[in-house]
Amino acid sequence: MHTTATLPAAHQPLRHISSLRGPRPWPLVGNLLQIRPLSVHRDVERWCQRYGTLFPVYFGRMQVLVVADHEAVSAILRDRPDGFRRPGVTAQVSQEMGGGMPGLFMAEGGEWRNQRRMVMQGFAPHAIKAYFPSLVKVALRLQQRWDGAAQAGQAIDLAADLKRYTVDIIAGLAFGTDVNTIDGGEDTIQCYMDEILPAVARRSIALFPYWRYFKLPRDRRLDRSVAALASAVDALIAKARARMAADPALATRPNNLLEAMLAAADQEGSGVDDRAVAGNVSTMLLAGEDTTANTIAWLIYLLQRHPAALRRARDEVLRHAPDPAGFSIEQMDGLDYLDACVQEAMRLKPVAPFIPLEALRDTAVAGVQVQAGALVWCVLRHHSVAESHFPRACEFEPQRWLADAEGHIAADKKVGVPFGSGARTCPGRYLALLEIKIAMAMLLARYDIAGVGTASGAEAKEMMGFVMSPEKLTLRLRMIS
Repeated sequence: MHTTATLPAAHQPLRHISSLRGPRPWPLVGNLLQIRPLSVHRDVERWCQRYGTLFPVYFGRMQVLVVADHEAVSAILRDRPDGFRRPGVTAQVSQEMGGGMPGLFMAEGGEWRNQRRMVMQGFAPHAIKAYFPSLVKVALRLQQRWDGAAQAGQAIDLAADLKRYTVDIIAGLAFGTDVNTIDGGEDTIQCYMDEILPAVARRSIALFPYWRYFKLPRDRRLDRSVAALASAVDALIAKARARMAADPALATRPNNLLEAMLAAADQEGSGVDDRAVAGNVSTMLLAGEDTTANTIAWLIYLLQRHPAALRRARDEVLRHAPDPAGFSIEQMDGLDYLDACVQEAMRLKPVAPFIPLEALRDTAVAGVQVQAGALVWCVLRHHSVAESHFPRACEFEPQRWLADAEGHIAADKKVGVPFGSGARTCPGRYLALLEIKIAMAMLLARYDIAGVGTASGAEAKEMMGFVMSPEKLTLRLRMIS
């Protein structure tokens, strides 16, 4: 048996998953009817409070090991891609949807390694820094849109605008295309993507795959969105192919990630073909939209609820980066308190609060036997909001991420892993953090936040799709005089 770093000492026998205490399953359906799709993360986290950091749940007859101990979760994540992979059911659902979420996200083994090398060059810090002026250009476009709303006293659909912002950035960086969804109205590529990711999540835990036999209205909408996204991706690739045919030098000196991927696909023995290229185009658009946009939305929401932190963040921005049109990399790097606010928002409101994985071989997790093909449900927000690991754990306290006079940081960075861990750490981490800082610095330098909240005025609920987002938030701004 292969063992992970979580295996106990040799003299301690392994436990079987069924020996662990967990929520009682119902006949045939297991625990599926005890969880709500839009709050599945919360339901599992509540079970963690009752049953501890290791317990079984059942999706139908499928047994799943829930793992909430941060050290065990980290060991599992570090054992990818050789020891664990994303669940096969998720890959199957994606393929049924026409490859709605292929590319690096779903690739495994040698295919993943080939694609990882190809993608990482486009997300390296030096590549992102070269693209920085374009990031600022998109932020200024968003600023112009928000200027109009502030002057007219109009409410802003926060999630929709932030998704436009992130889509425009990733499309420009990766594909050299100014899609300009910010000014493009509602009939945009973003609208198609909003249908796809929640459907992957919903179908991955469905008790019965009804869509294989009949279609509901939402399934027909999904089919249209998948087809529209595929058409948009094909158009991006066709334009890049045309540029490369007109200028063969682009094969050795590509201007963007798409051109680099196509050049790599054309090399003999690359292990990458046009299907992989198209998959990664879709993956970057899909993954790069929701995660970053929702993190910014949660951060704005939390800052508005904590006026002292909001004032300190604004004061820092006005000192170091008062003019969005003149933003520089150096200014963004100097926003230490804003960065601490980002880290604290990701601790409290991680957009990926769990990661389901499938064991590729017999192994052990924290002394529990796990057979090849078994599923583990890694809970990422358990110790990160526990008093045992973070004093005043439920409070929004960005200063815990700032170094003291001796250079010590109170927060334990090993507990929360918002971008994953190990070889499969998110390749877009640097870009995402920079996107967040630019958007927040623009907001804080130019506006007072008159209000941000839900239609009812109640606390924003966490809604679980493919990622965790706040329920619909509206933002009202006033121009700083």
